This record gives sequence, C-alpha cells and structure tokens, in this order.
Amino acid sequence: MQNKDEQWKIPLYKIFTDDEDVKLITNIVKRGNNWALGPEIEEFENKLADYVGVDYCLTLNSGTSALHASLLSSNIGNSDEVLVPSFSFISTANAALFVDSKPIFVDIEEETFGMDPKLIEPNISSKTKAIIPMDYGGQSCKIFEIKEKARQNNLLLIEDAAESLGSKVKGSKVGSVSDIAIFSFCGNKVLTTGEGGAIVTNSKEKFEKIKLIRSHGRIDEGNYFSNPDIANYYDIGYNWRMSSLTASLGISQLDKLERIISMRQKNAEYISTRISKWDEIKTPKSSNENENIFQMYTIRLSEKVIRDKLQKFLLQKKIFSKIYFTPIHLSKFYMEKIGTQKGDLPITEKISDQVLTLPLYPNMEKEEMNYLIESVNKFFENYN
Repeated sequence: MQNKDEQWKIPLYKIFTDDEDVKLITNIVKRGNNWALGPEIEEFENKLADYVGVDYCLTLNSGTSALHASLLSSNIGNSDEVLVPSFSFISTANAALFVDSKPIFVDIEEETFGMDPKLIEPNISSKTKAIIPMDYGGQSCKIFEIKEKARQNNLLLIEDAAESLGSKVKGSKVGSVSDIAIFSFCGNKVLTTGEGGAIVTNSKEKFEKIKLIRSHGRIDEGNYFSNPDIANYYDIGYNWRMSSLTASLGISQLDKLERIISMRQKNAEYISTRISKWDEIKTPKSSNENENIFQMYTIRLSEKVIRDKLQKFLLQKKIFSKIYFTPIHLSKFYMEKIGTQKGDLPITEKISDQVLTLPLYPNMEKEEMNYLIESVNKFFENYN
C-alpha cells in the first residue's frame, strides 16, 4: 500500500535530522535502562531555559499538556474566563475547558495574525483570570502590548509559543516575555522530537507546582525506578512527562536550531522574491523588531475564491498546502458549546478565508522550491 506522503511531489514539511539525532537515540537504547527517566530530561530542560533566557523549564509530553498544566498551576478553574484567539490550533481554546473555565474569543490584528491588544480590555470581565495569545507561524504576536494589558488588569499571561521557538521580538527571545510560555515539539515544528512540549517561566512557584502536576502529584527525588524509598504524593497529577528518548532528540535538535532557522529563512526569502510579484499574493515578512523563523510559510491571497482555486491547482500538481487556521469559534463543537457564531470575529474570519500555508522546510531542495514557484506563477499567469 502506498504511503500517503509518497503521493506528494512536495509535502508540507520534512523533518530535518542528522547522524547526531540517531547517535543520541541509539546510545540510550543500547544502555538498556532509563529510557523514561534518564539524565537527558534535565539536560534538555537546562539547555532550553538558557536558550530562551529564563530561569526555569519543564518538559512535557505535548504542547497541549503544557497549556493545561499552565492553567492548573495558576488555580484557574470553574467560573473563570480565559481570553484566547480563535485563529489558532484548537488546544489554545480547549485548555480553558480542560480546567472548567470559559474561553472568551478575542479577534486578531492583521500584521502578525495574533490577538489584537486593542480588543483585550473590551473582553475583560470580573471573571477574567488569564490571557493566552498565540504566536502564529514562527513570529511573535504583539506580546509587549499584550503584556501591558495583562499587567494593567492583573491577569496571568500565558503565551502559546508552540510555533515560534527561536524567534526574537524587540531583542527578546520568544517565551521570555510572558509569565509562562509553552512550546510544542510536534513533527512539523522547527525543533521537533516527534511529540513533546515544554513550559518556560521565571516563577519558581509555578515551576514547582507544574513538576507535581506532570508526574502524578509526587516529588521525584532522583529516578523513581531506581529509588527504593516510598514516594510521597502531594497533589493530584497526571502522567505528562517527557521520556529520555524524546529529550535526547530535543538536545540534538536544539544544538542545531540556529542552523535550522537560518535554512528556513533563506528558503522563505528565495520563494518570496519569486512569487511576490503578483498583486493577489502577500508573502510572510520578517524584521529586526519581529523576527520570523518561518515555522510555516503562509501566504495571504486577496480573495477566498483565489485561495481555493490555487489550493486546488497545487493539489493537481501534487504540491501539498493547508489552511492554517480555520476559526475555532466556528467549529461545530464551540458553536454548540458556548454559542459562538459567524460574524463574531470579523478579522479572524476574513484572514482564515485568505491564508494558505505552502511547503517549506530546512532541507528543501532547489528543485523542489523551483517547482513550487513555477506552479504558483503558472496559476496566476492563467488566472490573470
């Protein structure tokens, strides 16, 4: 049976890997123990905290778990409200429901596709406890403006930086500005461990609380499987730990992250300079003030009909593209759960009708990029 990925001349992404990834994984497998709770976990956490520029880092099994744990660590729960974007992966909103809170959807601005700081205060009520903005596609939202709104209203700021590890905003690494930030290491991310996530913070209190939450509510003194002492449990918790096998990939990927980012940026520039001649296309940008690491290469088309026709044309050329994102508030679940409806978030709905994410990855061959460029240009030559 043919692998689905084999039907594409150009898939949406490919994972960048090298011999060092294989070596670290192999070493752990060969040692015959501590696949789950080895020293690689703490090593990865320490390196990631240093890279981002924060005091503390904890790894988990996914970015979704990281969001959930962040809210739990802050005692956000029943009857509370959490401000979230609708233009995001669904976990950003679901995290509020996980803790029996209510997600309040806030519209986005058109520059970064992040939560619009000007629309935060109109959505704050006496029940609002936190804001979860999302950094779209490898670039920070207007996090400093959002942080100021959070400070003025005494709200917790949890940054969903799942897609933007490694980017900088106003000279600061993404993840270093908020009270808590989370990252995802899913297969399509710039740094990937297959699955996985992390929380970074400067709060020792939240760090200690999340340590309990991610590991059954117990304090792990050394390796649980090699410690003869009886474990003590201090709170309700989950099995959200990252394994040593996964962490070893994280160490190896982090060591080459800057090189991976540079390759992505170079490839994005190559594509942009060759398709931006069309008035109907707006290509993604990067700047010194708000760096884009191009976790996704998302173009914005002038009209939905053009976007849909282009996607269909690329499909015929066996080039994979995808719409990131369809609005969460217009999903069947949320429309039925909290009564959201079309028209609630006009900018989110407009942007969602116009965006299309094209293939981009660090090891993208010149031949692949040229085929993508030629296909896009061919479409617009015929369309116009």
